[in-house]
Amino acid sequence: MEQVVGNEHEILSHTINPLILLLLSTTMLLILLISSHLKTKKTAAAFPLPPGPWKLPIIGNIHQLAFSPNSGLVHRSFAALARQYGPVMQLKLGETWNVVVSSPEAAREFLKTHDLNFSARPYMPSASIIFYDGRDISFSPEGDYWRRMRKICTTELLTEKRVKSLRPIREDEVGKLVKLIAGCGGGVVNLSQLLISVANAMTSRAAFGKIRELEGAFLPLMHRITQKLGGFSLGDIFPSHRWLHQITGTERQLKKLHREADAMIQEIIDDHLSRRAAGTRKETDDQQDLVDVLLDYTDDHIEVKAIILDIFLAGGDTSPTILEWVMAELMKNPKAMEKVQREVRGVFDIKGKAVDEAYFDELHYFKSVVKETFRLHPPVPLSVPKEAREMVLIGGYQIPEKTRVIVNSWAIGRDPAHWTYPNQFIPERFLDTSIDYKNNDFQFIPFGAGRRICPGMNYGLAVVYLLLVNLLYHFDWKLPNQIKPQELDMSEEFGATIVRKNNLYLIPIPYHAP
Repeated sequence: MEQVVGNEHEILSHTINPLILLLLSTTMLLILLISSHLKTKKTAAAFPLPPGPWKLPIIGNIHQLAFSPNSGLVHRSFAALARQYGPVMQLKLGETWNVVVSSPEAAREFLKTHDLNFSARPYMPSASIIFYDGRDISFSPEGDYWRRMRKICTTELLTEKRVKSLRPIREDEVGKLVKLIAGCGGGVVNLSQLLISVANAMTSRAAFGKIRELEGAFLPLMHRITQKLGGFSLGDIFPSHRWLHQITGTERQLKKLHREADAMIQEIIDDHLSRRAAGTRKETDDQQDLVDVLLDYTDDHIEVKAIILDIFLAGGDTSPTILEWVMAELMKNPKAMEKVQREVRGVFDIKGKAVDEAYFDELHYFKSVVKETFRLHPPVPLSVPKEAREMVLIGGYQIPEKTRVIVNSWAIGRDPAHWTYPNQFIPERFLDTSIDYKNNDFQFIPFGAGRRICPGMNYGLAVVYLLLVNLLYHFDWKLPNQIKPQELDMSEEFGATIVRKNNLYLIPIPYHAP
């Protein structure tokens, strides 16, 4: 009997010990979780929110932007407020809480140190309607889908090899532009419109191949969508109040634009599929357009359409915009114009051949001119908002979960702490420096930084370089109506990109090599 009792005690002890251990472990885990929560609350309470201007009920800081001396130029209004409240500044726009970042040091914290925490995208009704509920790259939330879409772009669509394979298209369209300008007989040309036309022709041919029937309707539609998405929408700053989108007519207009774009791109996809079925598809990289590449990668037409919209809407205006600003700055600074043309013509006159991308690495001052223009006039001065996944401390301030973060690359490029004479056009500042478009010091980020950096950067620069070299090599340029360089209007207009308020009209004079 004693033996049996002893065995029972032994069995019971073996049974109780694991239960006790489990209970103790659970208790300790709860204590740690509660302690961590209290510590987080205590930490948050110990650190203030970023400073910012006073706010009104409901609208927050919208009135400061609406009645700013820079009204309509949001990037300038943000920069003016940041000079007063600091490089990490809090603004309440409608019901959304935002932090505006205006210095390289702060940008590094948000885009590098805490990049993962700020890789999410907030819900924005306007973009959701146009981009298939975030099925594109720019507005899709960070996750497996976004990583897959990003991989398509970086390993298939916009690789260095692919950009090189599109070179014949770029050269053909630039050749047509040079002939067109040369045929103007020394008259005034609207360079702004010419640049938009040739850049769009390059993009459509790269994306769709030789399908040009829709170009007359498709490109104006892309422009209308871009204009609609530019700036601040009431529905986007009051995202929980859908009725604002409805009573203003914005939702109805966006859905109509989306349906039109969807139908046009579907027609292009169907044409590609028909050619494949007939056995006439393009086989090699040099022959394939971007729709071909996407259809090889996915059968989901929504994904294809979303990425095509990204290519045209996110990057369609960037190249002509920066080219227009480059030419305007060079016309306003004749010494820089003389110096860059001397370099360009020196390289290609000696080579005794037409402009060739293979020799662009010899154009050091030319590339400095382009960088200096990107510094002063980043086409997209404010980043697409990111969203904090969780509360984080940056620069002594707490950034609460769900806060939207907007990086003002325009203000960063003109930060007097990092740039001498920040508002002057001085290309020489980029000579003999390591500053490039993926700048690790974050004082020069016209294409963004971190995991959300613009994937189309290499293609965009290839278009800009080839167009600009040809404009500088083949023509001398004069301002019309006896306008003096210092009188050239450099006013801006805010939209999806920051364009010149007025078109750039110039007189081309053909150059004949000696």
